[in-house]
Amino acid sequence: MSEAGRRWLSDDVAGLVTMHGKEAVIGPVLAEGAGISLFRVPDVDTDAFGTFSREVERPGTALDAARAKIRAGFAASPATRIMVASEGAFGPHPAIPLLPFGDELVLLVDRETGFELAGRHAGPETNFAHWRARDVETALDFARRCGFPEHGVIVLGVRGEAPAPDVFCEKALEDEAALAAAAAEAIALTGAAFLETDMRSHRNPTRQESIRRAAQDLVRRLHSPCPACTRPGFDRIRRIPGLPCADCGTPTEVTTAWVLGCEGCGLEETRRIAGEPWADPGACPSCNP
Repeated sequence: MSEAGRRWLSDDVAGLVTMHGKEAVIGPVLAEGAGISLFRVPDVDTDAFGTFSREVERPGTALDAARAKIRAGFAASPATRIMVASEGAFGPHPAIPLLPFGDELVLLVDRETGFELAGRHAGPETNFAHWRARDVETALDFARRCGFPEHGVIVLGVRGEAPAPDVFCEKALEDEAALAAAAAEAIALTGAAFLETDMRSHRNPTRQESIRRAAQDLVRRLHSPCPACTRPGFDRIRRIPGLPCADCGTPTEVTTAWVLGCEGCGLEETRRIAGEPWADPGACPSCNP
């Protein structure tokens, strides 16, 4: 990290608020890329801020949850100056509803300087999936397709067509025998078993990779100082579409420039994308309506 950027961080040691082994994923990235040593803050129940299995609903956004975890981390470790937390969200792709989509955030806060910065990774690289099963063999087939047992699967009860964790919820499933027993119990209690990939990081290697990439994005942003105030995180905040069609010149939705901005001083700078000055006619609303 540049000396200008380093003055925004009051220490080179940071706490990580996690119950699910994220220090093994985030720690090496921050150490190598930013010179920050990471330790796990003990005695913080991160499930209190929301669980993927729905026993505890997450209030607010992923950023809200990450900030809440960091506040809890500072309360549990008062001598720590820098705190890191991670939060993920999963659901259908915003443009292709049948495709799953994951959005990971890794947040760093320095309470001495007030500095806050987040790295993100979003995309379809997730194994997020769920299924309702009315027999054990169907439940086992779903689990195998999800990569179980390397990738965890949780079993919930069902109320109507919706998962009912208050009736039945089992996460500690290490082999097919345990999963079959859990599915059988859920089916006996509620008529069906709702199975879902376990999105907790220590039970989901696919998600671990997304968290690692979000941590890499945080490091990248730590090395991107504002040209005016030197605050790290000078980065893209919005795109400018309008690259003209190569055939007719009509503006398209293809990006022609990005606006970079600073969260500290508010500086904005527009940078055109280098390369082809024309858009493919296939993206043109006139040539390809």
